[in-house]
Amino acid sequence: MEYVLGANPRERNDIPERHKAFKERINRNASALRDIPPVSSVLAFLDNSPLKQIEQNSLYSELWREVLESNAFITFKVVGHGETTIFDSIKDNISLESSEQKKNVCLVSGNYDEIARLHPTIKGVFGTNTSGGSIVSFNKDPFKSYGKEQSYNAPVGKKCMFEYTTALNALLGKGSSNKSLIGDASTVFWTEKPTKTVYNIEENFSWFMADPPKDDPDRGIRAVKGLCSAMKSGHLPLFDENRFYLLGLAPNTARISIRFWRTGTVRAFGSRVLQHFDDIAIDRGPKDPEYLTVNQLLRATAFEYKMENVPPNMAEALMTSIVDGTQYPVSLFQQCMRRVRAEREITYRRAALLKGCLNRKGGTLKMSLDTTNRNIGYLLGRLFAVFEKVQESANPGLNTTIRERFYGAAASSPVTVFPQLLKLKNHHLAKMESKGLQTYYEKRIGEIMDAVDRFPSHLPMDEQAYFAVGYYHQRQDFFKKNSGKIPNNSTKA
Repeated sequence: MEYVLGANPRERNDIPERHKAFKERINRNASALRDIPPVSSVLAFLDNSPLKQIEQNSLYSELWREVLESNAFITFKVVGHGETTIFDSIKDNISLESSEQKKNVCLVSGNYDEIARLHPTIKGVFGTNTSGGSIVSFNKDPFKSYGKEQSYNAPVGKKCMFEYTTALNALLGKGSSNKSLIGDASTVFWTEKPTKTVYNIEENFSWFMADPPKDDPDRGIRAVKGLCSAMKSGHLPLFDENRFYLLGLAPNTARISIRFWRTGTVRAFGSRVLQHFDDIAIDRGPKDPEYLTVNQLLRATAFEYKMENVPPNMAEALMTSIVDGTQYPVSLFQQCMRRVRAEREITYRRAALLKGCLNRKGGTLKMSLDTTNRNIGYLLGRLFAVFEKVQESANPGLNTTIRERFYGAAASSPVTVFPQLLKLKNHHLAKMESKGLQTYYEKRIGEIMDAVDRFPSHLPMDEQAYFAVGYYHQRQDFFKKNSGKIPNNSTKA
């Protein structure tokens, strides 16, 4: 519409040049086409203020408003002629691209082929125009090289052009099980050969990343367990031979950029996905999901747990670290720690992510409480959790605990807080009527203090993460049902 009629619904500055280029393109072939009545009618229409003609016709005002809003594609049909469009009238007389058809080496196939001048748009990428976006597109002089126009700057054969655009539009189509939205990146994935007889990784891969549907919250759990069973069955030669492809596409108005591209065997992808879930596995509450998706992890690091607050490219970095089997992004680790400090809350998702980050750096954190772990941050996190539990037991129904007041300082500068907490602990223990409960807590504190030789003046970021995981582990250990550890005696203030 912008080229054909010179309409400017998006208020661009280059619309006059676009419309002029379109008319020049038509006029280059006008001498061969003017004798065709529909062509002469269209040329007369374009030469006589087409926008003004349309806007003055109130019969089509509502339809025209819809065309403007969608920035629709335009073609012509002349009343009184039987052809569907004007192109049916001219296709046997002249090929509009015949003078510009060029052959060169295709960048994709490496074959000498006729190069596509224009590539069809890709639809279904989150954040692009409704009409779609282009992966290969050049429309301004600074983007051109050696005087080449349009997509001749990135020569792709017509056969490859048709194949990749058709395949992507199918993968991104409505109802496709081969796509998922990770952060702001539309991610598509597929296998070289079908795997339905073994384990359909194409149908299940999205549930490792995206949130499960509300009407089937266990969908992701079944996907992970199914992959684990298939990988361990020992009867999967196809997993070793079949290749898996993963592509991340990011929007930029009318253009699409490649965020990430990974390929490998199905077994390699499957083993790294399972390793990821093993790395982040940690004790959880009865209502917490057994497996956390990529989006759930990302949301745990964001303000108000909203995906729109996840920093750009974070999803891409986490996704590639999972499929490559490398360390999780440092920026993700730091973002998670910032949320912990700001909110003074160590949730299941945050503890799982911190455990995974630390273990991929060489740590040996376990899924549940590890009383043999002598990391100073881990020990102090456990000790802080015991102090908080003592306070809660001495003051049933307490709304605010030492976590709200002291967590930030305790995790970063222990020496400034823990001496005070030790004194406060004695006060709370003295309020308990249950001697058994007092003895239990004193024993727990003594076991931890035996391994603490000092209260550091400062804990580095990694040690603060150990503090968070130690705190979380100790709290979960207190909450374990029927643990038989904490005496059942009720306590009163």
